[in-house]
Amino acid sequence: MSSTATEVLVVGGGQAGIAMSEHLGEYGVPHIVLERDRVAERWRTSRWDSLVANGPAWHDRFPNLEFPCDPDAFPTKEEVAAYLARYAEKIDAPIRTGVEVTSVTKNVGEPGFRVGTSEGTIHARYVVAATGPFQKPVIPAVIPEAAPVRQIHSSTYANPRQLPDGAVLVIGAGSSGVQIADELRRSGREVHLAVGPHDRPPRRYRGRDFVWWLGVLNKWEAATPPQGAEHVTIAVSGARGGHTVDFRDLAADGITLVGTAESYADGKVRFADDLGQNIAQGDANHLSLLREADAYVARNGLDLPEEPEAHRLRPDPACVTDPVRELDLAEAGVTSVVWATGFTQDYGWLKVDAFDENGRPRHRRGISSEPGVFFLGLPWQSRRGSSFLWGVWHDARFLADHIMIRRSYRAYGSPDAPATA
Repeated sequence: MSSTATEVLVVGGGQAGIAMSEHLGEYGVPHIVLERDRVAERWRTSRWDSLVANGPAWHDRFPNLEFPCDPDAFPTKEEVAAYLARYAEKIDAPIRTGVEVTSVTKNVGEPGFRVGTSEGTIHARYVVAATGPFQKPVIPAVIPEAAPVRQIHSSTYANPRQLPDGAVLVIGAGSSGVQIADELRRSGREVHLAVGPHDRPPRRYRGRDFVWWLGVLNKWEAATPPQGAEHVTIAVSGARGGHTVDFRDLAADGITLVGTAESYADGKVRFADDLGQNIAQGDANHLSLLREADAYVARNGLDLPEEPEAHRLRPDPACVTDPVRELDLAEAGVTSVVWATGFTQDYGWLKVDAFDENGRPRHRRGISSEPGVFFLGLPWQSRRGSSFLWGVWHDARFLADHIMIRRSYRAYGSPDAPATA
């Protein structure tokens, strides 16, 4: 076991850690990035086989390197992992892979932190937790583990072949749930999809991808989610070249839509009576964005083709107007449940006063309540786009700037402090 020292210790070698390293490197700040697995490991092993990025290659990238594919294409998970690894090499990021951080504790009587790792101790003036939002899969306590059905989280779903023969219940209708349900149905499975509250933007409208519309309409810069909508998912897909998600289309393809999974007893899952409301709210979100886009086109005199059909909603299918409130899993032939219900954070290794009573990071734009500790890659860290590839790059720059400000104060009157510009 060894002991070393650095000014900044960055925990996590994914998109957040790499972005942080780029900005620290440009400022000449000594730092180390630790990654317990490989660079971009989540993209390699915690995504299903057919996953593609939800944003086109021209948009969901770092500013200083393009994807080697059609700018309007949606990169595969392998392409994203390769891109991040290539970026780390491009900036010569000081990443140490295969090293796990086990604890971070505050020094007593002196500044900085003592970082315990699987390969020894590191002493750091600053620590950046760049482990992102996808740390610990969330499976709500609805169906007991002992129930006679296989249950997996979307993070361990790979493809339809890994599931036993039979129908599948997919719970969660954000990007992951929608794409997994669609893939399972196309493989010939009978599929039930539990649909909760969601936003439903158009994939493309008037010749522009929805990421472009969110940009020109300044929606990526929203500082906080709408009240009560912190956990609302986005139903959008880049699969098969990208398409607008319409739950009516999924129903027409044979997927049975149900409401939010509520409880389980005697082999039966009960669903809330909220399916129609959730579909209607998603529709309202969809139509609102179209209207804002139309107003933007008119206001700016843009020559973009009109799409009046995008505003027209087909009638609700029978599974929405007469929803299934209870599903007998055995009777329906359901042998698997896929939980596409997101993730929670796990900072058990970060033993400092930087969390609220619910264990959530206490911070402002990533600057935590514990001086010297920073968070990066959190949803809504500074804006709506913070947990996206491009958004985390800008948040990393903000934190690097803040560290440079801290360094300038330390430099005043101290011959041993690092020089600053």
